[in-house]
Amino acid sequence: MNYNQFGLFIGGAWIAKTQGGVLPVIDPATGEQLGTAPIATAGDVEGAIESANKAMAGWRGLSAWARADILHNAANVMTARTEEVARTMVLETGKPIAQARREWQLSIDQFRWHAEEARRIYGRIVESRAPGGRIEVHHEPIGVVAAFTAWNFPAVLIARKVAPALAAGCTVIVRPSREVPGTAMLLVDCLREAGLPAGTVNLVIGPTETTYAPIMASPLVRKISLTGSTAVGQQMIRDSAATLKRVSMELGGNAPVVVFDDADLEKTLDICVPVKFANAGQVCVTGDRFYVHESLHGKFVSGFAARAKALKLGHGLDETSQMGPLINQRRVDAIEAIVADARKRGGKIEAGGKRPDGQNKGFFYEPTVISGLPDDAKAIAEENFGPIAAITPFATDEEVYTRANATELGLSAYAFTSNARRMREAAQRLQAGMVGINSFALAAAEAPFGGIKASGMGREGGSESIHDYLNVKLAQMTV
Repeated sequence: MNYNQFGLFIGGAWIAKTQGGVLPVIDPATGEQLGTAPIATAGDVEGAIESANKAMAGWRGLSAWARADILHNAANVMTARTEEVARTMVLETGKPIAQARREWQLSIDQFRWHAEEARRIYGRIVESRAPGGRIEVHHEPIGVVAAFTAWNFPAVLIARKVAPALAAGCTVIVRPSREVPGTAMLLVDCLREAGLPAGTVNLVIGPTETTYAPIMASPLVRKISLTGSTAVGQQMIRDSAATLKRVSMELGGNAPVVVFDDADLEKTLDICVPVKFANAGQVCVTGDRFYVHESLHGKFVSGFAARAKALKLGHGLDETSQMGPLINQRRVDAIEAIVADARKRGGKIEAGGKRPDGQNKGFFYEPTVISGLPDDAKAIAEENFGPIAAITPFATDEEVYTRANATELGLSAYAFTSNARRMREAAQRLQAGMVGINSFALAAAEAPFGGIKASGMGREGGSESIHDYLNVKLAQMTV
């Protein structure tokens, strides 16, 4: 894409040049520069805040039906531009193009779903104890929203925040990860093309020092939504206290995958391996640590390793590629440190464990399978956010629940079993905001996505998500 065609988006206009300079955008599959994006100054960010605040009255004043029509139109525009966006997403993130197309469809789904939710913001009437009185409960938009998103799903992470905010009647400032500005530009341009009023959605790009502080300091910004690390979330909560902003956050994960002795081994492997290595394992909800019953452990390890070795690594624009690169050299260094720790702790590298032979460009790392690790090894105890599957045996159900839940993180968890009683028990006992039983399909517009404990608060998707962008108002009416 031509980054110079877009830039920042403030007050309904594209700003291709700023006083903040530019940042390079890199193709992680080649290490080559794709282009440059303008960096927002603090003044630019303040302008975006003012623009969003000015647009609030008009946007919230539209009927829910009118807002829904615009969101449906946005989904139509997004559908027409699928290939353009998918290609940009591949070049910026490295993910295979089939995964990029799938992510864009999930983003479209968010706008479709929340267009309908806009029409279903229900109040209620409560009988009053006052003679001739009644109590009305109203829901009103919270105000200007700032959406901070990560790079690994550059479209759907924005859509999960922007769609419910707009549906609720809020205006939005989007601040995407600096690695993926082009995908954000194209999504915002789809909203512009769909007829969203000027100032309703704004886009700022740049480092923390220029984009973060003005947003957190402004009393005009009433809500923050973040997808990022737990450490960033903790800091954001502290910084939001001064202006008492409402926050919702999807933070880190370290998902356990429990494979019971009655699981269908081959079917489980066929499901687990592609999901584990999708987006090169750079997925917060992916399985990191696989607890496999000791009766299946050996076969599971060998089957997992064989399938991992068979995956084709390559540039995401190659339709036959099954796994792309990591996002940057920092992620390569982090994965190498986790593998080095595994070797030190006596782990056996069943597959991968290194950069591909002869791969001199980009940030590729082989799909890696490790067995024989203690639970305090980094590959098990920490979110690896990369192409590492750590597999360990267990003997009893009580043991595996104790080990699976021994973490401060609680985003997602999974279990594979053919026993109906175990399915229900696993759904109840695994401590996570989302539990998949014989499935990893959690990220749907109609389902509430989010974690518990140190993995965050609030939900994105489902009928629950729009309420994170609404205030509750009580009106006592007495005649």
